[in-house]
Amino acid sequence: MARRISLREFQEHLSRRLSGVAQGESAASLLGIQAGQSRWLLDLSESGEIVPLPPLTPVPLTRPSFCGLANIRGNLHAVTDFPAYIGEEPTPHHNPAARLLLVGAKHGNNVALLVSRLLGLKNPADFSITPPPGQAPAWNAATCTDQEGNAWHRLDLKALLSDPHFMNIVA
Repeated sequence: MARRISLREFQEHLSRRLSGVAQGESAASLLGIQAGQSRWLLDLSESGEIVPLPPLTPVPLTRPSFCGLANIRGNLHAVTDFPAYIGEEPTPHHNPAARLLLVGAKHGNNVALLVSRLLGLKNPADFSITPPPGQAPAWNAATCTDQEGNAWHRLDLKALLSDPHFMNIVA
């Protein structure tokens, strides 16, 4: 059984890994997340900060997948329920495993993705990669299969944040 670690230990480990990537270390890693029933992989260097779900302020006349605004240390972040955005069941706000990924800061905007739960750091060498189906959006960069045969999707955050449909929250 896997050893349970606190969120603080996980974030410290993630911070050390990000520092290593910034300093040019070649150990590439992926962050695994669960969005509804689907599994996604993000480049660790693109993933941004991870925070527990704070209270959200709803914004009227927006898409159902747009949760509202979150105040994170005095900065407002636009929160999208990623499972709802991809067509899965919305994430319950009382879910203790739910987390916010502050993904937009590196790209110049305050965007956060609400995800069902974190699945930890993953090694890219543990996955076989195939191109996504032709009708997949550009931000669904690839389909991956792990050693146990589980299907994963590769999330291209830069493509997601430049997708006009994602950025348009009007209902």
